[in-house]
Amino acid sequence: EWKAVFGVVETRDRIPARARIGGTIVELDVSEGDAVTAGERIALVKDNKLEFQMEALEAQKSALKARLKTAEEDLARGEALIQRGTITSQRLSQLQSQVDVLNGEIRGVEAQQLVIEQQVNEGEVLAPESGVVLTVPTTKGSVITPGESIAVIGGGGSFLRLSVPERHATNMKEGDEIMIGEDQSGILAKVYPQIEGGRVLADVEVDGLNDRFVGRRVPVSLPVGQRQALLVPKSAVSIHGGIDFVTVEINGEKMRRAVVLGPDLELDGQIWNEVLSGVVAGDKVVNENE
Repeated sequence: EWKAVFGVVETRDRIPARARIGGTIVELDVSEGDAVTAGERIALVKDNKLEFQMEALEAQKSALKARLKTAEEDLARGEALIQRGTITSQRLSQLQSQVDVLNGEIRGVEAQQLVIEQQVNEGEVLAPESGVVLTVPTTKGSVITPGESIAVIGGGGSFLRLSVPERHATNMKEGDEIMIGEDQSGILAKVYPQIEGGRVLADVEVDGLNDRFVGRRVPVSLPVGQRQALLVPKSAVSIHGGIDFVTVEINGEKMRRAVVLGPDLELDGQIWNEVLSGVVAGDKVVNENE
């Protein structure tokens, strides 16, 4: 037995590309439907306060370098004077300490500059995965906070997501073949154990699935049970006067019987008709078209 349902085309991953710093979006390089690769820049966030901090650190560094130059000159004179015995070694040590302290302060400022530079670089919002841009909830010029989503990327391939009434859940198992439309098939890859709203979620793997439109609904025929049926090859059915007939052999004689047919079925690459009435199990059907 087959149950007609709709599957929805989904991507395996839906990953938001988030801003790493707060600020204003000054460049937005993508829109919905664009293909991106992992690591590609999709937006640029700028925080003017970082530039001001960098300028302040640069001014502080310049002042420290000027003081360092003076301290180094004092140290050089002290080294010359100590050879003449004019100053004490304690005074020379103080001059050396001043030089060392200023060098340390300069290195500290440079480290702060590296932190600011890294924050500026983190203004580039990068695609977390290769795929297609599904949504872009922001616009150029928007003010955002750290961690806010700039775009949502769908990647990792695509599959069909089914939502099936729970009464059919016990008949579904992984590995079942699923008919998709009229000319495609897929494999039931996963059945989720949790039931929500009386429905069971399941994923279907489909080779060559068209994922141009994520969220597109696709008609699916799902196996939900089995029953016994009388089947005859479709080629054994003839139509006369709008009535379906099959030929049966009884005691060596061929006779035509009117039958009522059910839907077509495909088994092992051959089309069969279900016979609802007109023949019984054990009747020998003659296919006159073979």
